[in-house]
Amino acid sequence: MDYLQKLKHHYRPKKGWVNDPNGLVYFNGYYHVFYQHAPDFEKPWQQPMHWGHARTKDFITYEELPVALYPDEDYDKDGCWSGTAIVRDGVLYLFYAAIKRGEPETESTMCVAYSTDGVNFTKYENNPVIRHYPPDGGPAFRDPAIAFIGGKYYCVMASGNPETKTGRLLLYRSDDLYNWDYLGIMALWPNCRYCECPSFMEAENGLYLLSASVCPLESRHYFSMMYGTFEDGKFEIKYSSEVDKGPDQYAGQIFRDGKGRNILISWAPGWAYQGYAEKDVGCMSVPREVKLVNGRITAYPVEEISHLLTDSDPSVKMTENGFIIERTGRDPVVYEGKINDIKILRDGYLTEVYVNGGEEVYTALL
Repeated sequence: MDYLQKLKHHYRPKKGWVNDPNGLVYFNGYYHVFYQHAPDFEKPWQQPMHWGHARTKDFITYEELPVALYPDEDYDKDGCWSGTAIVRDGVLYLFYAAIKRGEPETESTMCVAYSTDGVNFTKYENNPVIRHYPPDGGPAFRDPAIAFIGGKYYCVMASGNPETKTGRLLLYRSDDLYNWDYLGIMALWPNCRYCECPSFMEAENGLYLLSASVCPLESRHYFSMMYGTFEDGKFEIKYSSEVDKGPDQYAGQIFRDGKGRNILISWAPGWAYQGYAEKDVGCMSVPREVKLVNGRITAYPVEEISHLLTDSDPSVKMTENGFIIERTGRDPVVYEGKINDIKILRDGYLTEVYVNGGEEVYTALL
């Protein structure tokens, strides 16, 4: 397998490490994709995290733009970590976790930057806007998700509580995007180190969509999507699913575009392929529309790229009761179950398989 080949349909920067998608947003005629980035190295942790930046009008052709956020302030000198974006009065705001390592513990705060052209960003002069985790949280306090609901701004911060060993989403509220009041625990998962990379938005049918990447104590990380009600700062889960089973996906982020679509982009990590190529082979997934269909959460490629789907591919071997995806140097992906419909999107060394209209998705580096 040629891991140096250029992918045609999955975005990755020309050079440097890439991980979590950040700040997914539609602004000034473009879909913007920001992402965790080490611009000068093909491995992580060789330099503090930056926010890389690309934009597209059609999810087919991407324009790589200059780095949007540099770790160039004292409060973020050890990294501009994951976050989200929101547009207010013609201005694009980026909210991110700012990391400053120190003793007795690392400082993780929430900061904001803004732009009128969607390319050049200015950091708010009074950063950080949230300076410390509340007692409900812990040092793993990061990845703000911003939503505008009922005339108020809400921020979901990902965290974990070491004493109770729970992953937690913590909720804040603001009138102006700068001054935030803590409301309490929004959701939690037992037997977890922490959760991370949340998304939160008003969705369809009077419901709200919440997602998070969950990090259990003794099992693999996974990505959870939940539809539910949201009232008086409380989110009550009605439907939940781990739609994308991977194995090569993580840190998905969802945003709602101007057409009313809930669009998910995830990271296909190249961790397990270090040494297979001279550069990082990780990339972004294709954008998928998230829907609630007859009580089932689905994720299926947006209409702009639906013409890329096929009924078969050499990388997917059909069996009597499912399929197998063979991978280089690693265990195959084995699916067993009823298949009413299957669609495949193959791009170089990456395969995405959509089962039964996106009720289950399998993302695999080959």
